[in-house]
Amino acid sequence: MGFRRSALHRLVSLAGRCSRSALTIAALSVAGLVAGCSGSSLGDFPGYPSDPNAGNAPVAGDVIGTGTVRVGLLLPLSGGGNQTSIGQVFRNSAELALSDFQGADIQLIVKDTGGTAEGGRMAAQEVIAQGAELILGPVFAPAVGGAGSVARSSGVPVVAFSTDTAVASRGVYLLSFLPESDVRRIVSFAGSQGKRSFAAILPDDAYGSIAEAVFRQEVGRAGGRIVSIQRYSLSGGNTDDLRAKAETIAASSSSIDTLFVPAGGGVPGFVAQVLQAGGNFGTIKMIGTGQWDSAEVQNTGLLTGAWYPGPDNSGFQSFAQRYQGQFGSRPPRNATLAYDATILAAGLVRSAGAERFNSRVMTNSDGFLGIDGVFRFRSNGLNERGLAVYEVTGSGTRVIDAAPRSFGPGS
Repeated sequence: MGFRRSALHRLVSLAGRCSRSALTIAALSVAGLVAGCSGSSLGDFPGYPSDPNAGNAPVAGDVIGTGTVRVGLLLPLSGGGNQTSIGQVFRNSAELALSDFQGADIQLIVKDTGGTAEGGRMAAQEVIAQGAELILGPVFAPAVGGAGSVARSSGVPVVAFSTDTAVASRGVYLLSFLPESDVRRIVSFAGSQGKRSFAAILPDDAYGSIAEAVFRQEVGRAGGRIVSIQRYSLSGGNTDDLRAKAETIAASSSSIDTLFVPAGGGVPGFVAQVLQAGGNFGTIKMIGTGQWDSAEVQNTGLLTGAWYPGPDNSGFQSFAQRYQGQFGSRPPRNATLAYDATILAAGLVRSAGAERFNSRVMTNSDGFLGIDGVFRFRSNGLNERGLAVYEVTGSGTRVIDAAPRSFGPGS
């Protein structure tokens, strides 16, 4: 216990040299790391480091930072369109993170994946050959799969930004916002508010399958029952199937107190219209996911009073202002992923020394605190996040249950 306090004291003393946002993620990491590391040897990944002399060779190409610890940053910087735009935004966010974290002892080696499996594989090979001890990215699932296969064989951990849980594995951690966290948070909250009779309208795709599995589990955990689950298909702008499934729910509305509609965009509002026309809509609480974080949902009058989970937005607003000031445009909501990943890398280098990217350090149960709140990695590569619950007002949202700032003991 004395070691933990002294380590935290040393970290807090760095406040004069680090931004507040940089300190928060590093501080929580130390709080957990010293508890997990004190008096024990954490061990390394098999084969780590793959080439202890690689870090002595000069790095060619795009590099951010001048630190001694090399970290790969794999992004889709070619291919055109939205893919290239995301790659540039994530690169900018990583650069902003290093400017905020003064004295960061890391050097980001930026490589283009093209968003493909082969591009991810080649980019990972290049940064590992240049001495990278950790890889941040890629963004898209195929590239994560390609990079992950190389990184695992070399013992280099990956912190990727894909939302496809199929590419997560031991040593390949997803920092993105995952459907599992959303569903757990919103169903658990609904249960805590006395909701017991649940129904769901889910897209008939892989996302819907994941959402359904967690929904069933969490409703049972909340002591509720499932009245109906409907899966719908959308073909272009044709909403006939969605209407039919919503009408089926409406026919059972007298026995439902909560309706889960995870999709965002125009889907929640459309479902609400159908329910209002054909059921006891006023008695049903609609709940959603982070996909509802859009003006289209938040400003729909029929959805007033509906709930959805999401990260605390206060950190993002501050980040967005700094990003716009430096790069001239407002960043998309997910730009914080690259920022938090970079701060995480710099914070672990500063706080954990030689153990910095070890698997037990990365999956420490205390987690880390970033712009989007508290998060932690699980051993299977998925993550858990502390999320707030928002209520739609018809002209925006309001927080009705704040995001936790830490994970509870034994959680």
